Amino acid sequence: RKDCEALVQLMTRATGEPAQMWGSSIVGFGRLHYRYDSGREGETCVVGFASRKGDISLYGLQAAADSAELLARLGRHKTGKGCVYLRQLADVDLSVLEALVASASRARSGA
Repeated sequence: RKDCEALVQLMTRATGEPAQMWGSSIVGFGRLHYRYDSGREGETCVVGFASRKGDISLYGLQAAADSAELLARLGRHKTGKGCVYLRQLADVDLSVLEALVASASRARSGA
């Protein structure tokens, strides 16, 4: 719970956006409208996170132009197709995480 509260503060600072629930489990920041080539479209958060059973899933961070360099300096984490997974915030460098969130937010929101 403390890690999630700290993430809300960090992501609010980095994005300049308030936290908003997306569904029942994702805490998101900002709003992104997407449209696929198939015509399917919708809205999602620019960046966000969810506390899962074994870790914390972070969404949208790999959109940052400098994500590879920042992820290399982040600390203990795993990556998936579109997510970054952390066990706990104590495993990572919070200043690097904040830079990653800010960069991804700018990249995804077009700012």
